[in-house]
Amino acid sequence: MKKCACMLGLAGMLRLMTGCATPSPLTSLTSPRPSGEFPSGFINKTLDFDGARYRYVVYVPYEYSEQKAWPLIVFLHGAGERGNDGLVQTEVGIGTAIRRFPDRFPAIVLFPQCPENEFWDVMFAPLETMMARIREEYTIDPSRIYLTGLSMGGYGAWLWASTKSDTFAALMPICGGGNVEEVAGRLGRPLSGDYGTPEERIRHLATLPTWVFHGADDATVPVERSREMVAALQAAGGNVRYTEFPDIGHNSWDTAYAHEKAIRWLFKQQRR
Repeated sequence: MKKCACMLGLAGMLRLMTGCATPSPLTSLTSPRPSGEFPSGFINKTLDFDGARYRYVVYVPYEYSEQKAWPLIVFLHGAGERGNDGLVQTEVGIGTAIRRFPDRFPAIVLFPQCPENEFWDVMFAPLETMMARIREEYTIDPSRIYLTGLSMGGYGAWLWASTKSDTFAALMPICGGGNVEEVAGRLGRPLSGDYGTPEERIRHLATLPTWVFHGADDATVPVERSREMVAALQAAGGNVRYTEFPDIGHNSWDTAYAHEKAIRWLFKQQRR
């Protein structure tokens, strides 16, 4: 059975982010493969980094050609997809949307997997190496690299983007929050890395075009977490959009990633 997309499964975090994605029928990829002969679809990969092996997935569109530069999307999953199988992180969120609507996602997509009982801060260094490998293996447009995540991954996206405003062209956090001190307190340990003050994080985030999503009836991650971040970015002069889905609980990601206008907006963003 497909895992739930939950937040940090440590003591004290169980109620913070528990939610499930609802399985839906998947459409098939019907576009004929061009003659470029690059493997396409969801491709399993491994990275040996600092004594550990990480399994991750790279999605390559059927139409991929090395003759043009492609956008890169980095997707951070929720707590229910943590582990080391290297697969379940593709079964929730943007992976589901790609299988339903492949024509909407003309991009290379990176699906890392966070280890069991950990938070995304421990993955930022391996992620840098995964991204570097992708830029070596595929023709990537460096001005169109995007970051998105849901639930625990939404928290991770807010956090990592605040340190990578010179890399990402846009940010799409879903049902997450940006309070680093809250996450560290619930983890019972300080986060690895230096993320500065809340004011510094907002100042960096305000330079990124951002579209935030949350369900109004989310009983796992309070909707106020997204509202707080949106208000802070607006006060800092940021380019931020906010969509709050009425009558939707924690699983706002299925609706968000199926939001055709938002996906078109994402691909229009370009870092200058």
